[in-house]
Amino acid sequence: MDLDYAHYMLTQGRKGGKENPTATVHSPSREAYRKQLAEALNLNRTRILAFKNKPPTPVELIPQGHLSSYLHYQAKPTKTRRCIPQTSERTLDAPDLVDDFYLNLLDWGSKNVLAIALENTVYLWDASNGSTSELVTVGDEDGPVTSVNWAPDGLHLSIGLNNSNVQLWDSASCKQLRTLRGCHRSRVGSMAWNNHILTTGGMDGKIINNDVRIRSHIVETYRGHQQEVCGLKWSTSGQQLASGGNDNLIHIWDRSVASSNSATQWFHRLEEHTSAVKALAWCPFQGNLLASGGGGGDRSIKFWNTHTGACLNSIDTGSQVCALLWNKNERELLSSHGFTQNQLILWKYPSMLKMAELTGHTSRVLYMAQSPDGCTVATAAGDETLRFWNVFGVPEVAAKAAPKANPEPFSRFNRIR
Repeated sequence: MDLDYAHYMLTQGRKGGKENPTATVHSPSREAYRKQLAEALNLNRTRILAFKNKPPTPVELIPQGHLSSYLHYQAKPTKTRRCIPQTSERTLDAPDLVDDFYLNLLDWGSKNVLAIALENTVYLWDASNGSTSELVTVGDEDGPVTSVNWAPDGLHLSIGLNNSNVQLWDSASCKQLRTLRGCHRSRVGSMAWNNHILTTGGMDGKIINNDVRIRSHIVETYRGHQQEVCGLKWSTSGQQLASGGNDNLIHIWDRSVASSNSATQWFHRLEEHTSAVKALAWCPFQGNLLASGGGGGDRSIKFWNTHTGACLNSIDTGSQVCALLWNKNERELLSSHGFTQNQLILWKYPSMLKMAELTGHTSRVLYMAQSPDGCTVATAAGDETLRFWNVFGVPEVAAKAAPKANPEPFSRFNRIR
C-alpha cells in the first residue's frame, strides 16, 4: 500500500473550495473504510508527544540550595600562578669578594639591612632607603673577614676573622662592643645566633657556644668534626643545631643533652654526603625537617628527619650545592650552584620538581641571603657581583609594607664601597 498517497487522500483529498476544485462526495461505505484506515494508521491524533493528562511535576535532581552553593563554590577565583622573573632585579659590583666555598660572607638582618664582607671590609646596605655605609675595615694581620651574621634583633652584627677572633658590632652607632678571643685556633668561617648565644665554627673543627652577656663567654664546646666547620644553622625553636663540615659530615646537636662540663656528644651523626656540607636550611613549616647540600663531589640535596636521623629523600642536582633557602610563604626550596651552570634552582617541595632555573652569575653562587619579608633573595658569587632576585613572589602584606627601594642603592659609589 502507498501510505503517502493514502494519507494525502484521507487528509487533503476530500477538502473542497478553491484550493480543491476536484473534491467529490463519497459513499457511506467509502467513508467507513476511510475511518477504519485512519485508526489503523493512527492519523486521528492531532498532537504528537503530548501528555494525555496534566504533565507530572518535574523532579528536582539537585536541590536548589545545593545547586546555589555549588555555583558559588565554582565562582571562587582560582589561585593565579606566580610569575617567576628569570633575571635579577638589579646587579651590583662586589669587588674583592673572597671566592671561598667554606666562608659565609653575606647576611640579611631582621631590620632589613644587608651585610657583606669584601676582603677586609664589611659594608651595610639599608634596603629600606637604599643607603650604603662602611662598618669596619680590619687590618691585614686580622683579615680577611671570613664570616658575618646578624643577631636576631637586627642591630648587632658578629664578624668572624681569619685570625680566629670574633668581633661584635652595634650597627646603629657603628661601634665595636667587644672581641671574643680564645674560641678557635684558626679562622672562623661560620656563625649562628640563638638569642644571646653566638655559636661559632672554625677551621679547627670545633663548635663553640658563646654567651655574649658574660665575660667568660665560652659556655659549651661541640666536638665531632675533624675538619673545618663551614655550615651552622639553629632550628627555629632554638632546640637543635645543625653543623656541616669539610669532612662530609652533618651533626645534629640537641640543647637538652648539652653539657657545660665537657665536650657535648652529638644527637645524630649523618654520613650520607660524599663531599663538604656547607648548605643547611631548616624548614619553616616543619620543625624537624632539615635540608642539606653537598659540594662538588656529591652534588645532592638531602632531607632529614632530625628527630630520628633518617634520610627522607635525596636529589642529584648535577652540580656543587653552595647554599639553600626555604620560601617562607610557599612549600618551595631555592638552591644555588657552582660549575657548570652557576645557577639558582627553585624546587617544589616535596615533589622536587624544578619550577625555575635562574642564570646570570658567571661563577659559582657561593652566598645567599633572604630579605625579612621572605620575598627577595640576594646572591653573591665568585664573579664579584651581588644580585637581587624576586624569586619568592610578593605577598600582598609584604608588598604594602615594604617601602620602595632605591633602584641604584650604590649610586654614590663607583663600586660597592
